[in-house]
Amino acid sequence: MAYGLLYDFLLGQTTRAYEYFGAHFIEQEINNKKVPGVMFRLYAPMASDVSVIGTFNQWDFYKHKMNKVDDVGVYELFIPYLREYESYKYHFKNAKGEYVDKADPFAFYSEYRPATCSRLFDIKNFIWHDSAYMKNRSRQFDAPMSIYEIHLGSWKGKVDNRHLSYEEIADYLIPYVKELGYTHVEIMPITQYPFDGSWGYQATGFYSVDSRYGNPKQLMSFVDRMHQAGIGVILDFVPVHFAKDDFALANFDGDYLFEPKNKKRRYSQWGSNLFDLSKDPVRSFLISAMNYFLTYFHFDGLRIDAVSNIIFHDGDKSKGRNEGGIEFLKRMNTLLHGEHPSIIMIAEDSSDFQGVTKPVGYGGLGFDYKWDLGWMNDTLKYYSKDPIYKKHHHHDLTFSMAYFFSENFLLPLSHDEVVHGKGTIINKMWGDYEQKFALLRNLYTYQFAHPGKKLNFMGNELASFDEWNESKSLPWVLRTFPKHDSITRLIRDLNLIYKYEKAMHFQEYNPTRFRWLMADNVDQSIYAFERIVDDSHLVFVFNMTPNYFENYELGVHQEGIYEEIFNSDKDVYSGANQYNGLPLKTEPYGPYGRPHHIKIKVASFAAMILKYKK
Repeated sequence: MAYGLLYDFLLGQTTRAYEYFGAHFIEQEINNKKVPGVMFRLYAPMASDVSVIGTFNQWDFYKHKMNKVDDVGVYELFIPYLREYESYKYHFKNAKGEYVDKADPFAFYSEYRPATCSRLFDIKNFIWHDSAYMKNRSRQFDAPMSIYEIHLGSWKGKVDNRHLSYEEIADYLIPYVKELGYTHVEIMPITQYPFDGSWGYQATGFYSVDSRYGNPKQLMSFVDRMHQAGIGVILDFVPVHFAKDDFALANFDGDYLFEPKNKKRRYSQWGSNLFDLSKDPVRSFLISAMNYFLTYFHFDGLRIDAVSNIIFHDGDKSKGRNEGGIEFLKRMNTLLHGEHPSIIMIAEDSSDFQGVTKPVGYGGLGFDYKWDLGWMNDTLKYYSKDPIYKKHHHHDLTFSMAYFFSENFLLPLSHDEVVHGKGTIINKMWGDYEQKFALLRNLYTYQFAHPGKKLNFMGNELASFDEWNESKSLPWVLRTFPKHDSITRLIRDLNLIYKYEKAMHFQEYNPTRFRWLMADNVDQSIYAFERIVDDSHLVFVFNMTPNYFENYELGVHQEGIYEEIFNSDKDVYSGANQYNGLPLKTEPYGPYGRPHHIKIKVASFAAMILKYKK
């Protein structure tokens, strides 16, 4: 079995390299007696004179020499009677003739930064309690998926100058996510990384759970408890690049084992080292790392970072396709979906590459969803405009529906939009204090009304004017201010309607389920569309200016009653309470050639949802 796994590893087609490489607690027969200990295995083709050093041998280079077990560069050694949490590294001569100390690329646990050693940990035998959740898990194609993106370290922040553990965070997070109505959380990278300011996007240990918040079984407990509460957990994973720290993967065996040998292709735009995704062992290393988290931690899916940088060199279409990267993505999605049919694979992709969410068998890359970064950019740009000029940018908001059905899109308002001087979401809105809040309510309603799965970064619901800082807690004190807390209430109510109304999540990638009622009202900057599935028939109206209309004629197709089920201008959301309280009955003939119309009250910057009843 071991050599079959090694063979598949070298061919770039295994998902279980972690079962062979790394440090595993096993029993081995010595002198006809089974002895407990740890089997160490290392892949380092250009290394020689390899030793395991650690706290158990006082870092003695000579005490535990590893044996080379084949010509491809695999070294192994069984050391009896070792205990969990012992620190260790590999000491060897690299291709340049230099002796180096390296952390284990397959380590399951690591020392807390700034320490850099790997640590022994037995990942087996966790007792799960989520069988009911796992049995019913799906890719959410015809079900609601509203994701709360979270950075574990700064959601609650430090207590007594220490990070909360995975379980402690769950104590607070579960009731909060349930209260707001999110279906999933997406946690930013928690593979071991040295620099806090990288947020986990420049890792050193791709199998090693971030020791800031605890050990692997504490993370398993976090996911287990989320599942018991009915909340899915998606992991943000970074297969594009890795931190250049000398103790880790960088120039591992002296011959660029993980990165390209071509210096021009070796470094990323972030100052890190790129993975060479055309190398089969690198493909196995990364796909196995993803499968490790899906298998041992029951994650419900992966959000793959910077996919455009995998499709094109440096994410730049003019530099040409990265064929090795494209093949890696196809293989990754095929293998992982093959082992876990119900997982969700999400591409964070800003390119115009076609077929990202098309099945591999039909020429696509095999993802389930793709971030719609075009929607995000166009939408935020539009909401920042002075209403006087919005008519000149009217179709920035309608453009997304011209391409929406070409992929399975997810609408993100992510961490990338609230850092590096970009301002928070509310800061991007046009106007004075009151107008910013009104437009923010309008924006969130538009996000939920628009077809596509939803994602919001933690704190978006607080309407903070201060950018996110990974070293600080979210400003929870804002919930004591009614105007800010009302935005949290609005997000909760939108999530409830989104989950309850079939038209908002079922067959949303079917173009027959969406229809514009008013797409070209440039002069008034009012938009209206409807979404229909069975008896769930909803009409959405958005006023993008401060103008107020007492009896606005909205053309509709169906005769009957329209009842307002949501209005962003209600006083519970800190609005002016200009809403449509009574059911609205259609009258004959309507604008834009519609056979009927209803007369509605349209408040300044209001967004509303009307439900049709025969």
